[in-house]
Amino acid sequence: MSSVILKNLKKSFGAVGVIKGIDLLIEPGEFCVFVGPSGCGKSTLLRLIAGLEEASSGVIEIAGREVTDAEPSERGIAMVFQSYALYPHLTVRENIGFGLSLARLPKAEIAAKVQAAAEILQLGPLLDRKPKALSGGQRQRVAIGRAMVRDPKVFLLDEPLSNLDAALRAQMRMELTDLHRKLGATMIYVTHDQVEAMTMADKIVVLNGGRIEQVGSPMELYNAPVSPFVAGFIGSPKMNLVPRDGGTFGIRPEHLDLSTSAGLWEGTVRHVERLGAESILYLATQEMGELTIRIQGQDCPALGARAFATPQPGRAFHFQAA
Repeated sequence: MSSVILKNLKKSFGAVGVIKGIDLLIEPGEFCVFVGPSGCGKSTLLRLIAGLEEASSGVIEIAGREVTDAEPSERGIAMVFQSYALYPHLTVRENIGFGLSLARLPKAEIAAKVQAAAEILQLGPLLDRKPKALSGGQRQRVAIGRAMVRDPKVFLLDEPLSNLDAALRAQMRMELTDLHRKLGATMIYVTHDQVEAMTMADKIVVLNGGRIEQVGSPMELYNAPVSPFVAGFIGSPKMNLVPRDGGTFGIRPEHLDLSTSAGLWEGTVRHVERLGAESILYLATQEMGELTIRIQGQDCPALGARAFATPQPGRAFHFQAA
């Protein structure tokens, strides 16, 4: 297990600053997720750690050693990309061991490492198949296995699940968190999907415009966001945010009580999403604009009905304009 430390790390492309002074400590063995909207700098930051981009200034340390100017092969990292990048003419066994073969390791050592990775990833019965005979999730596990056999100090994963359908993504989230527990390895994972971040991370780094907006555990970010940006990005559906009194008032959808008889804010039901165990209701109010309300169960007012929303005591946020 190895730490990753970034000190005032910056990256510019010409006159355009993309990473604008990042200071970050990733503890040994942590599953750290970089999350944020497109263009926030999360993939660039990962590529800087990997050595695939050259830092404009600042320091990168991996396992206590400065690697700011080191080649990718000298950093002790292994990377898993969105694309599986498997060789179609090679078997699963050969794909996993390909890098070790290039390094001219003894065949017996390669076979042992491949077998051990296959057992952890439940790929044993598939070792002699070609990639075309695998599902998307199996292919991604092969790509992870190829990284595992290198015994890296740090795993870097760049949106590895974005090519999978929703059901398979949920399954792979569990498999990756199980893998992290088994290996105890330091993992840095990039995603734009806050659900992935919330369900997988020990530590989440929320990026906005090339800067860190907030760092913390999933529940720290959910329960104590430091800014409207974090409050609106973490949580699904996102927090209701309303400009008021020179700042911002925020309340999560599940912290609004709905009534058809009385309440603080009166409105009209504009839309209802019935999801089975819960329903998401959109209430158009004059005072607060459109409010999103999460309701347990399926019992909701009809479209066009009058209804009232009231914030639960102690659940509201007040963000200053600064």
